[in-house]
Order: sequence, then C-alpha cells, then structure tokens
Amino acid sequence: MRHLLSTEGLDRATATSILDTADNLKRALLGREVRKLPTLRGRTVITLFYENSTRTRVSFEIAGKWMSADVVNVSAGGSSVSKGESLRDTALTLAAAGADCVVVRHPASGAAHRLAGWLAEAGTSVVNAGDGMHEHPTQALLDAATLRERLGSVEGRRIGIVGDVLHSRVVRSNVHLLATLGADVVLVAPPTLLPVGVQNWPVTVSHELDAELPSLDAVMLLRVQAERMHGGFFPSAREYSIAYGLNENRLGLMPEHAVVLHPGPMLRGMEIASAVADSPRAAITDQVRNGVHLRMAVLYHLLAHEEEAS
Repeated sequence: MRHLLSTEGLDRATATSILDTADNLKRALLGREVRKLPTLRGRTVITLFYENSTRTRVSFEIAGKWMSADVVNVSAGGSSVSKGESLRDTALTLAAAGADCVVVRHPASGAAHRLAGWLAEAGTSVVNAGDGMHEHPTQALLDAATLRERLGSVEGRRIGIVGDVLHSRVVRSNVHLLATLGADVVLVAPPTLLPVGVQNWPVTVSHELDAELPSLDAVMLLRVQAERMHGGFFPSAREYSIAYGLNENRLGLMPEHAVVLHPGPMLRGMEIASAVADSPRAAITDQVRNGVHLRMAVLYHLLAHEEEAS
C-alpha cells in the first residue's frame, strides 16, 4: 500500500489487515510505562493541515512519535501558503526536505489525490486526513475498530448514521468501509441534508429516527457543519434537535448492547444530549483512543510493512 486516500476501493482483506494491526499495536503497548516502538525510527512524517483539527492532528502526531518517527507539523497559517505558495509547490518542498509520508487535510475535495500524483516520483506516501466533503478514511477505520471492540464484529450489524450527511466526509468513508466489511447501513436525515445520488449508495435512507433506533446495533451522530452551509437547511437548531437529536429517551429505544459513536467535535444539546455523550453506552473517547493505534497501523502499512515483508 503506497497511499491511503479513500475507503472507496479499499478491499476487505486490506481493511481487515489494518484493523488487526491496530489491535496488535494496542496490545503491544498495553501496560508499558514508556509507550515507544522502534518500528519507524529514521522515518519522517509531516502533517500538513489547511483546516483546523484537534483529534486527527494530535492522534497522527502521537502515532508517529509512539513508533519513533520524526513528526513535523505544518499549518497553512504558519507556512509559505500564507504568502501565496501553491499546494503543489508546498508538497514538493516537503518531499525534497525528506518527508517519507505527508498527512494532509485540505478544504478542497480531491486535494489528497492530487498530492499523491505530484509526489509519486519522490516515493512519498500520502494519507488523506480529510478533503473537503469527500472522504476521511482513517476516521472510518477507527470507527470500525471501535465497533469491533464494542460489538465483537462489524459484519451483519445494522449501523445508523444520523444528521448532516450532505456535508460529511466521515459519512462517505464510513459507507464504503462498513459496506465492504459486511454491515447494513441506514442514513437518517432530513431530505435537505442528503446529497444528490444517495439512492445509489449501498445504504437505506430514512427520515424517522425513532422508527430506526430499535433495530440499530450502533448509531453515529454527525455534527451539523454550519461552516459549510449557505442557506437554510432546517428551521432552527431546536427543531433539528427535537427531530434528530439523541437524548436519554431515544437512547432507551435502542437495544441494550447498542453503542453510540460521534466523530467530534460534538455540539452538545443539538445532535447529542450531554447525558448520552457521557453515558457508558457512548464510545466517543474510545474512538479517540483507538484512533491513535489505528493511525499507527496505517503508518506501519505505508512505511514499514513492505520492508519487513521483503
């Protein structure tokens, strides 16, 4: 595997191998006072973020450092991008400086794919950490890791994804990956927050949250991405919460084993009540914790796996 740009086209064997590697790395670090593995010593990982991030950026940095890689963080505001440098020139500069892997987040859909094309000759790997409204593959993988941990398996499970589907790159990556792993996915959202062509996705679509909850093994709440919205998509935040927010009463409609996920950041009181977010049924902090091990696994498969196999 040279790059991780998308879950679309990621085959089941590769996805499962990454998830299994994350499990093995998690066990390898369990109980260690110093959480360090020598696996990527001498490698350089650069995070290049054109959008704000807490969870993704921090977890990639920790993942690289726990594997003994040299990690360098570059933000658009603190780089030559602020002087007008193009994405291509920035990428080529980072490759020339010795980057073995560039982890990129960019507001334009397809940016990570363009970056991979420009860096092909240099042999630099690219990880898509979110490109516009397109995809966020490592988020989907860590969600799958959390579902495996909580439910035992993903195959045959019914997973509900609720909220702002239209603007969510997390949804697109999860739909592809969960379908590949054998899950049944239902999208629950108002018609105004569903993309054109959703009927062609491997999902079922519903507008009634209460009707779907009793049959779900897991529900993933999505943040309403107001920063990407131009115009009115629903009457008010209060009415959205009444129709699609997960509160304690709705949590009671779900099976006892069902788990609650959220990719963050959460808008407490809108898509999720604080009592739900902080309940034992919620796996939100587990997602963050698993994200570090999952991103360690991705870096391993990109930068170390082929060497060890040869």
